[in-house]
Amino acid sequence: MTEPQIPLFRVSMPPRGELMPRLEQVLYSGMVGEGEEVRKFEQRFGDWLGGRPVLSFSSGTAALHTALMMTGVGPGDQVISTAMTAEPSNMAIRHCGAEIVWADVDPMTGNLDPTSVAAAISARTKAILVVHYGGHPADLDGLRRVAADAGVMLIEDAAHALGARWRGLPIGGSGAITMFSFQAIKHMTTIDGGMLAIDDPERLPEGRRLRWFGIDRQQDRLSVEVSEVGYKYHMNNVTAAIGLAQMDHIDGVIARHTDNGRWFDRALAQIPGLVPSPHPPHAEPSYWFYTVLAERSADLQRALAEAGIASSKIHRRNDLHPVFASSKRPLPGLDRFWERALHIPCGWWVDDAARERIVAAIRRGW
Repeated sequence: MTEPQIPLFRVSMPPRGELMPRLEQVLYSGMVGEGEEVRKFEQRFGDWLGGRPVLSFSSGTAALHTALMMTGVGPGDQVISTAMTAEPSNMAIRHCGAEIVWADVDPMTGNLDPTSVAAAISARTKAILVVHYGGHPADLDGLRRVAADAGVMLIEDAAHALGARWRGLPIGGSGAITMFSFQAIKHMTTIDGGMLAIDDPERLPEGRRLRWFGIDRQQDRLSVEVSEVGYKYHMNNVTAAIGLAQMDHIDGVIARHTDNGRWFDRALAQIPGLVPSPHPPHAEPSYWFYTVLAERSADLQRALAEAGIASSKIHRRNDLHPVFASSKRPLPGLDRFWERALHIPCGWWVDDAARERIVAAIRRGW
């Protein structure tokens, strides 16, 4: 009998008996836009991060664009970023009209190298955008030091890193401003959606205005005066209802990702031609996917496909896109990471038998 395919991603949804009654109640409540469900979801998510002020959005990209605007990023400014990410991370910088300056990555992790970031700082640098790639926390100690020395904002893109921790604190539970994505295949989905975790609750009104046409919806609509350009970036009650149902199960979902990742750390050690992507001892990844560094990575991908196991580099390095051509510069660390990196399934759908099968396929060689 042919073994089932092991996908690289699967959409996680709460049990039908829990989700559908909640959705039906919202859908027929007469209030499907931004309302009480959104506020409840924000409160629940902020509490989950340890009591962090948060703002919800229609997408992670909208949240990231808003974070950059709240930092004051605009035309003429530079934002130091990584080319090893999904395109929306850097599109958000271009949405602000700012210039992207690539910093190089650690060739073992794909995460920004603080030394390269420090070398890229200029008088026009307004912010540093760090991506916790694959759910592995970047070197926040080094990056925060560089940002503080330069007097610029460090913005964290945690689209891959829900549930990851740095020095015992959840990603998003410390630092100035962190974006989370609830897009379809993330650890937790609300179909689409995003969240900003912010260190200063006094900045929440600014974020609320920017996500709703420059209007503070907590003021009387007929007397409020609009003085800034805003966007239609708010979350709705239907999306938030899914998020609330997801929160009842997210700890278990992340725990399975993490258990699989740690198991792979042990099981994939000492295989000739392959090294698991490492992480610092004070980082606790949430393993959105699992990264191996393999010689002849394309051959390994073909061998896994023949065994019915999906794998991929997932993201095209952004400096290869014409839209970002003006930022081109040598990135030798990224060259080495891109050449060897391959991502394999690590999520909640990978049971004990599936992970044994993945490791067995790799050990057979490529």
